[in-house]
Amino acid sequence: MSSKNYKRVYVWELPVRIFHWINVLCITVLAVTGFIIADPPAILSGAEASESYWFGTVRVIHFGAAYIFFFNMILRIYWSFVGNRFAHWKSFLPFSREMRKNIKHVLKVDIMLQHDKTHDVRNISVGHNSVAALSYVALFVVALVQVFTGFGLYSDMSGWWLPDLFAWVVPLLGGDFMVRTIHHVATWVFIFFTLVHVYLVFYHDWLEGRGEVSSMFGGYKFVSEERFRKEGLADMPQKTPPAEAPKAETNPAT
Repeated sequence: MSSKNYKRVYVWELPVRIFHWINVLCITVLAVTGFIIADPPAILSGAEASESYWFGTVRVIHFGAAYIFFFNMILRIYWSFVGNRFAHWKSFLPFSREMRKNIKHVLKVDIMLQHDKTHDVRNISVGHNSVAALSYVALFVVALVQVFTGFGLYSDMSGWWLPDLFAWVVPLLGGDFMVRTIHHVATWVFIFFTLVHVYLVFYHDWLEGRGEVSSMFGGYKFVSEERFRKEGLADMPQKTPPAEAPKAETNPAT
């Protein structure tokens, strides 16, 4: 297949990519510092306590990353109303019949590892496929749980008004122990999602060769001309790829 049958389409806008990589950094820092806070190692030192404040530093880093994660999430919500069609909030919920049909296709091909009897270009998602989109909605709910439980635990020791807004969370959920447990379990949900997400991104990049990985750096994906016409992508920035075309589209993108 020649390269003229594919176009480069600008799928992920710069703000979306910035939000993504800030989340990557924040989640990594929050997980590492969170596990240290949950089970701090015993570090023996003959220094004065005032000169050995490493655990306090870990907590400061954790709280700082939490604030960045929180405000980054708010900005991403805002962008879901002003961004392009792939960043818009409607692209994450299966309102249309085609999106619901795509869920069945992804479960069949990606999960059950079966093949379609007939190839339908509409099953190949330009942005997120429907299952991935729903998983991000679920992850957003888990992120809210992290925010509410995290700031709820922090409210007792914070002097700022923002964490104090969540002071009701701990009494509602039955005390510090239950809130810490929920916060800890939600962390493992993030870790599990990250492992699956990274695997599927590299898997689809290898299988389809449509720029799945590079798109989160440069924003562009390869889209067949047939899908380009069917999706009405002519109004979006695109380029004709200079090198050989990617492999034929046979599975949905993540």
